[in-house]
Amino acid sequence: MGILSSLYTGVSGMTAQGEALGVIGDNIANANTIGFKASRAEFQDIISKNLKGILGGNQIGRGVKIGAVNPILTQGNIDATEKVTDLAISGDGYFKVKGSDGESFTRDGSFHFDREGYLVTNDNQKVQGFSTDEKGNIVNKMTDIKFPRALIPAKATKELKLDLNLDSRMEATKKFDIKDPYSTSHYSTGVEMFDSQGNKHLVSFFFNKVADREWEFKGLVDGKEVTGGDEGALSQVVAGKLTFTVDGKLDSQETTETNFNFKGGALQDQQVKINFGDAIKDGGKGLEGTKQYGKNSDLISWHQDGAAAGTITGLSFNDEGILTAVYSNGQASDLAQIALAKFENPEALFKVGNNRLKESRDSGAASLGGPGSAGRGKLFAKSLERSTVDLATEFVNMIQNQRGFQANAKTITTTDELLNEVIQLKR
Repeated sequence: MGILSSLYTGVSGMTAQGEALGVIGDNIANANTIGFKASRAEFQDIISKNLKGILGGNQIGRGVKIGAVNPILTQGNIDATEKVTDLAISGDGYFKVKGSDGESFTRDGSFHFDREGYLVTNDNQKVQGFSTDEKGNIVNKMTDIKFPRALIPAKATKELKLDLNLDSRMEATKKFDIKDPYSTSHYSTGVEMFDSQGNKHLVSFFFNKVADREWEFKGLVDGKEVTGGDEGALSQVVAGKLTFTVDGKLDSQETTETNFNFKGGALQDQQVKINFGDAIKDGGKGLEGTKQYGKNSDLISWHQDGAAAGTITGLSFNDEGILTAVYSNGQASDLAQIALAKFENPEALFKVGNNRLKESRDSGAASLGGPGSAGRGKLFAKSLERSTVDLATEFVNMIQNQRGFQANAKTITTTDELLNEVIQLKR
């Protein structure tokens, strides 16, 4: 029986070494697979034969088996690419994807947009992320990442903000005349705004100093653009006055007239707030926005919140995983943020092929969050994580396992020779 048992011990060794060679072969085959993690076969001995019962020691082993095949979760190299939808994780996180077989996770960030606008993997699993609200703020709501192909609606201007300096050295001698506005005003400038149809209008502002620290302003547009206006003449759409403190800060602002009635089916009496800054009488400090100092009048900056209708002309991810769309009307808007999953025991994730893994009982539940939060790793846009397989190491391991296999085969050959000697005893 002792000789025969050595046969089975040799067979167990050949089986284990053969399976280990299979693991090495799988590593080598995936040396260029994006996001692949090399695995390692780990051996365990088989229950020994006790020569002296439970007293311990004096045992003979019965061979070997594969005890575990564990992934080696080291960081793969991050290579830069030119594709805007390529993403790489540096850290412990996983992309969450969703498809016909439910939810799964992957380190392969070679994504693309399908014909319906969804961000998908190469096997058409939809990438999951956090959606945005109407203002483009990221909200904690999981969804498929998708960009809208339809025309985005126009947005009427609701606020027009101007930051100017009005020259305090001007003498209050001019009287404004709408028929000759440039010669009868102390300063003029032009800004743009949008009506409810998304049509752009140029509004020319004219400022007249009427007393020390007191100015009046009027906003004019081309008469052909507003209801009741005359083509070739300017029409007044807004008027008001500004006052300043003795040290040039904005003391008060008042809009005395608005008449934003644009033609072409646009909303009549469009309400537009003309904001010159944080006036002191409105609770501000008079430091932000328009001021009156002894230097030439000038428009420092301006901003309006309207937009024309537009289509997407470009998409890009940043290193926070936020997908931003740029539209033909010059607007940019955040659409979604990539979600990353973290596991208590990622080595226990279950491989399902196509570079994907499933949650298992031992891996723990996926903890989802944004890139860079709570140890989920950083995200790199226009990059891919390469395989962690080191071919030199795998070849060394292959030689080691090959020799182990040959040595176990020698055990069987030797045992066979001994059995032959036993058979010869009968002759």
